[in-house]
Amino acid sequence: MSIETERAARRNRMSVLARCETSRLQGLWSKLGLDPTYKLLRGPEYGLVMLRGRTGGTGEPFNIGEATVTRASVKLDDGSVGHAMALGRDDMKARLCAIVDALCQDTRTAVLIDAEMIAPIKSELDGADERRRQETAATRVDFFTMVRGED
Repeated sequence: MSIETERAARRNRMSVLARCETSRLQGLWSKLGLDPTYKLLRGPEYGLVMLRGRTGGTGEPFNIGEATVTRASVKLDDGSVGHAMALGRDDMKARLCAIVDALCQDTRTAVLIDAEMIAPIKSELDGADERRRQETAATRVDFFTMVRGED
């Protein structure tokens, strides 16, 4: 697997984990039966990140405000290092996501985690996004202007 493919897979995996509820994450994690020995390298610790937006969605960037995040870094006994960051003050989620990140550096474990953990979460998140899109579309109002024949 190329480096770019690995990076894209890691980016996708961490994005899904970041959007998942902690309780759902813990439930899927316990079903996997993985219990690696690890050492905390950093955190979990809390901090702030600056949120940025764009005028009209595509224009000039501007600072919206700050959000609280929790980050953690772990090192497994085999030397693999994992990092994670999660919105809010959620020690367990940041730690668990960092462990998953470290475990996924092994291709066989990554395939297992992607199939048993990431795919179900992604499916649930995509379904929730689609329901939200449909609910929003149902309230959409299209405005139009009628042209009269007079000048």
